[in-house]
Amino acid sequence: MPPAPLRELAALGLRLGATAFGGPAAHVAMMEDEVVRRRGWISRERFLDLVSAAGMIPGPNSTELAMHIGYLRAGWRGLVIAGVSFILPAMAITWVLAWGYQRSGTLPTLGGVLAGIKPVVFAVVLHALWGLRATAIRSAMTLAVAAAALIAAWLGVHELVILAVAALVTWTDRRVIAGGDPLAHLSGALVPFAIGGASDPLPTLSGILAVFAKAGAFLFGSGYVLLAFLRNDLVARLGWFTESQLLDAIAAGQMTPGPVFTTATFIGYLLAGHAGAVVATVGIFLPAFVFVALTAPMLERYVAHPDVRAALRGLNAASLALILTVTLPLGRAALGTPLLGVPLTLLSLVAIARWRVNAGWLVLGGGAIGWVASTL
Repeated sequence: MPPAPLRELAALGLRLGATAFGGPAAHVAMMEDEVVRRRGWISRERFLDLVSAAGMIPGPNSTELAMHIGYLRAGWRGLVIAGVSFILPAMAITWVLAWGYQRSGTLPTLGGVLAGIKPVVFAVVLHALWGLRATAIRSAMTLAVAAAALIAAWLGVHELVILAVAALVTWTDRRVIAGGDPLAHLSGALVPFAIGGASDPLPTLSGILAVFAKAGAFLFGSGYVLLAFLRNDLVARLGWFTESQLLDAIAAGQMTPGPVFTTATFIGYLLAGHAGAVVATVGIFLPAFVFVALTAPMLERYVAHPDVRAALRGLNAASLALILTVTLPLGRAALGTPLLGVPLTLLSLVAIARWRVNAGWLVLGGGAIGWVASTL
């Protein structure tokens, strides 16, 4: 039987993977609720450090955050257990959707269920933002960085650029105050690498693995960025998929809980059956495991260094701003049906803040209420 920390990580990952609707911002909020507020495994400051670290590497950031938490809790085995358990429920659900889609040609209609889930997710994210604000915004400098990051995100500046500039600003501010020369301390290198795309005229397992490993290794951003990335390979270059099929695959990833990157499971199944589903899923998530395995030990080793902490202050302020930018459209979607969305959002906020009701139960309850409302 695995040690208690590993069992806890597996149970938490499976539950979050089965109930964490709403994309990365919602995933971060639900993880914060579980590992900071409820279990006290890590402090809010360390949690934000992990959010920032995940944001600086390619791949599915909320999944990488789960891996960082797992590493902090139980070392290398914890990293693997946390990541796999968070991915598995979404993978299984998306796999079933792909099986049904192949036979019927359409996705199931879950509009009522999602209408009830979105307000709950919005409330969970709002509560998490409120709790994290005091940790991320500790000075006039971090407030200014957060405000600038918010404006830059609204103007369409790439999130990686925002994070990098934020870290550089607060790091430079620390060096200037310390009386040092920032340029004398600035060092580092980027090691570019590439994974070649498939060249086979028909889908093969090796070709599917190459396409999705390339996506996992180089992709920053949301599910919409994933759409553009996969369209270039699967539709335009290889001709394995049609535009309509790809849109349906992205929709399947968006409508299921857990990481949106399990879209790969859906596509892999349609291309090569059960083996294709496994290969595509492994391909798109494997780089994330490698990146976190490389960065997590360094973060833990150097996190107390004054220069690293200074850079993390900027990263944390910018990360909070980036979460806020994706929360606003989430709010518009959640409150789009005021008679359902407004009461559910308010009730969920009260339930979380006053009675500490678990966010997973609230999501399930919201989905049930939405389904009932849609059938009446």
